[in-house]
Amino acid sequence: MNGKLHGKVAVITGGNSGIGLAAAQLFASEGASVVIFGREESVLQQPGLLGVRGDVTSEEDLKKLFDVVRERFARIDVLFANAGLSKSAALGDVTHDLYDQLFDVNVKGTFFTVQHALPLLSRGASVIVTTSNTNSVGYPNLSVYGGTKAATRAFVRSWAAELVGRGVRVNALSPGPIATSLLTKDVDDATRAAMFDGIASIIPMKRMGQAEELARSALFPASDDSSFMTAAELVVDGGTSEL
Repeated sequence: MNGKLHGKVAVITGGNSGIGLAAAQLFASEGASVVIFGREESVLQQPGLLGVRGDVTSEEDLKKLFDVVRERFARIDVLFANAGLSKSAALGDVTHDLYDQLFDVNVKGTFFTVQHALPLLSRGASVIVTTSNTNSVGYPNLSVYGGTKAATRAFVRSWAAELVGRGVRVNALSPGPIATSLLTKDVDDATRAAMFDGIASIIPMKRMGQAEELARSALFPASDDSSFMTAAELVVDGGTSEL
């Protein structure tokens, strides 16, 4: 029996770990040829996946990524623009450097990832952009991060309108708090556990999401099951933004 992505070519940024890697592994198991792109050396060492090392903020690295895709596959059927950076700071503590870092990765990086992919997008292709429930819910200390995610949500609407004539669908995947290293980089196990417990307490389902759950959510817009869906937002946050 063929998988939901049988014969498709998928490109996933932020593929080193977390949601990106989980999605890459799931998409491959569903029959896709998968290219992952990330900053760490481990991106080159994932079995069954074609890894390209680079940074979405680098024009040269993005050109390298899509040159590899062009030479190997000549098209893209699924583009998952998932690379992102999460940092928090109170309004009075935000520095120019933090502001620029977040907007460079989350906004500029996402924009130019999709722009570079345009010539390779097949008719009927699916573009998925990882945003966040912070694009519509206010959280203390996340004003800059939330601003970047609101920008990417706006991109999805505009790109969907612009590309509908090509048969390309563009949708947003908006996670709530997910138990990945993005949230707890450079902290010890005890601190991580305390952070996760604190976050889980404000989620109606009283737990954090897992990367594999987001991967399964991404499979729907990636597949032909979502053929009548574009400009939409799939919110996967344990009810946080609605309850």
